[in-house]
Amino acid sequence: MTTYVYAVTPAGPAELPEGTTGVGDPPRAVRLVREGGLAAVVSECPAGTRPRRRDLFAHQRVLTTVSAAGPVLPLRFGSVCPDDEAVRDTLAEHADFFLEQMETVVGRAEYNVKAAHREEVVLRSLLAEDPRIRELNEATRTRRGAHRDRLLLGQLLAEGVHRRRELDATAVTEALAPHATRVHRGAEAADRFLNLSLLVGHDEAAAFLAAVEAQREGNPQLELRVTGPLPPYSFVRTPPAQHAEAAG
Repeated sequence: MTTYVYAVTPAGPAELPEGTTGVGDPPRAVRLVREGGLAAVVSECPAGTRPRRRDLFAHQRVLTTVSAAGPVLPLRFGSVCPDDEAVRDTLAEHADFFLEQMETVVGRAEYNVKAAHREEVVLRSLLAEDPRIRELNEATRTRRGAHRDRLLLGQLLAEGVHRRRELDATAVTEALAPHATRVHRGAEAADRFLNLSLLVGHDEAAAFLAAVEAQREGNPQLELRVTGPLPPYSFVRTPPAQHAEAAG
């Protein structure tokens, strides 16, 4: 058996909720391995274990359970150590590194905001605001063989959509960032032009969510999806040299 590591927390006197289980088939019991002022949240990891969808959900479930009780530094899915002693060695070797990060997440949680455009609303606004787009749109509807006009219209619309995405991404970020201690902008995707992670204090959460709602109400072209509170996935760094390695 190797040791699967979910997270690092303050050692403290607290125990995990009874019956907490993690990865494996059957799911292995989750426990704490303490060293100094730190504890690792771990379970057994049978040899030959391969990542499965249920294990990913189990990993996330453990992190959610632990983060509900206090600060947590989540580790990436699939992090293992050879045994509990190696876990203690890692905690001892990198104690200052972990404790410094712990201070940044105490009393805070991560919120993720994804923004997408309601395409029809954006296109209507571009038609209303840009006379060139309006004229070309009318021309392609009334004239035959307007291939060049259609190409130019498509180009102008694409440029306008891109410009609006950049403007809205900046506006949303500037509106929400004052409510967070840290902000991380993730990669865009086909279904979103903004993927924003924010580290928000528990006492600031209501104001943060109110700011999100204000963005929704004031910007009919936006679709905003908020997920949280979450463990601070986007704001935790791994030690520069660690014993843990990805299972696999």
